[in-house]
Amino acid sequence: MDLPQPDEDALNHSNRLLQLILDRIAESGWLSFADYMSMALYAPGLGYYSGGSRKFGPGGDFITAPELTPLFGQALAGQIAQVMPAVGDTLIEAGAGTGLLAADLLKELARRDSLPARYEILEVSGELRERQFDTLAKAVPELISRVSWLDRLPERFDGVLVANEVLDVMPVHLVASRPDGLFERGVAALDGALVWADRPATGRVLEAATALALPVPESGEYVTELNLAAGAWVREWAARMERGLMLLIDYGYPRAEYYLPSRTGGTLLCYYRHRAHGEALRWPGLNDITAFVDFTAVAEAGFEAGLDVLGYTDQARFLFNCGILEALERRGPQESADYIRAARAVQRLTAPHEMGELFKVLALGRQLPGLLLGFARGDRLHAL
Repeated sequence: MDLPQPDEDALNHSNRLLQLILDRIAESGWLSFADYMSMALYAPGLGYYSGGSRKFGPGGDFITAPELTPLFGQALAGQIAQVMPAVGDTLIEAGAGTGLLAADLLKELARRDSLPARYEILEVSGELRERQFDTLAKAVPELISRVSWLDRLPERFDGVLVANEVLDVMPVHLVASRPDGLFERGVAALDGALVWADRPATGRVLEAATALALPVPESGEYVTELNLAAGAWVREWAARMERGLMLLIDYGYPRAEYYLPSRTGGTLLCYYRHRAHGEALRWPGLNDITAFVDFTAVAEAGFEAGLDVLGYTDQARFLFNCGILEALERRGPQESADYIRAARAVQRLTAPHEMGELFKVLALGRQLPGLLLGFARGDRLHAL
């Protein structure tokens, strides 16, 4: 694919990370894709999310829901406000991006008189932490004292956890199903460049891939992803949560749709300057690398860890249930430019051909009585 050429500084940045990856490959001759993706996204100071490049918004590589409109956060706050009195006084956001969602949630929860005593942000990127602080200091200076940043998961936790577009950037293993068996696709080096290399699947990857009974084509191969990290992440939260709610928002499918025989190339995608492409080995550190989420696997991980699976639906239905249209009406006269812009953003968030069907919301929790607002109509738990 023809992509915009990075400037010299960006290429030098990428080449430094490339050399680290090549050094790692030299140790054994092969690197799993999960390890490569981890380095490409999170290598200290050089990975996509740990470096200093602009990622979010029109000047970055992609736009998330909070970048489109504060109405996303205002609707989400409706669900949080419903359960906060029952679960504690802490709200944690994992992977807070630019901090816009945090600002929108705090503003709306203040309006609803439902502010948490603590708003904690779990963020691996130092550069993004700085941007988040700047965003919050400008948007909600009177509430910044409630905000703190976490270096790791808390030891114990009562409250609400929000993770918007977090699971899709957890490192995935690549698996190729062929007539002669199951193979794990990884990365090797050839003349100083990165190349794909397959090995027979072993260990946890083989076990998980075998359990899925992946399609076996008569010829060629069926390539897909295993996000073992997402399940482990959910189990870690479950071990720490005594009372609480986890809201996981991302693009993905239930297992029956994820591993369709027709989806022969998997869901792995890269984003560079608002262009989606499939060249995951190109310019490490400059591309976002993502894979769709198997929500069945995530729900199973939570259930097996002792959490209740409280709801699963598409983003459109969740936002409608949580009052996004009512929030839109508060924007003022329908003929105003502000209202029209907001309405267009809501359309993008909820339309089936945009983000409305592609994005899903999964709720996991413990000691939460009653029906959750966001899943009151259109719950699709049966699809998991």
